Amino acid sequence: MAAPPEITIKDLTGTWVMVRFTPPPLDVLYTDMQAQNKTLSDDTDRILEMQGVNWFLRKAIALATLTLTVKQYVDDGGVTHIDIQQSATGGIRTEELRILDWQMREHQDRVFGKVNGQARWVKLGDVDDDDFLKTGWDDLEGEHVQGYAESLTNGWTANQIWGFEYLHDKRYHVRHVIVRKGTDWKQARLVYDYQGK
Repeated sequence: MAAPPEITIKDLTGTWVMVRFTPPPLDVLYTDMQAQNKTLSDDTDRILEMQGVNWFLRKAIALATLTLTVKQYVDDGGVTHIDIQQSATGGIRTEELRILDWQMREHQDRVFGKVNGQARWVKLGDVDDDDFLKTGWDDLEGEHVQGYAESLTNGWTANQIWGFEYLHDKRYHVRHVIVRKGTDWKQARLVYDYQGK
């Protein structure tokens, strides 16, 4: 389901399901493929491979339905927290605890290993990376969430911007992600359906 206008980046609390990339049958035209809901997110296999995720787990992730349960709140010090419980069919579970103060924190992730990460509110004009992170959003002037992570074991970095986009005349929560390892890099747009509070 598309995100209603009252759901904004300032309160993502609720349940979200990733709209997966699904390769179309060979006889389907590209324009027909775009109209199918399951093709809104980009394929993440190459990104996961760069991040050191093994083939078997990448295939399981590709077939799974990824559900995010999000709780967003502001603490007594005025700092925004975004706590995310991620679950995928097949029992893959991870937790993301984002504190939007741009302080680097170490995290042991079940899929990605030991990672340093940070997050903040950011205006798109202040993002010092590829234009892919800065384009396509429904709000080009307001704040977005920026997350940055670096692997402590596999040598990759990931930079992402979160916001909302209109795709096929429907509004979705979207993350633009760029992952780099050495001179190699990949980008992906991840699209999430809103399921309600």
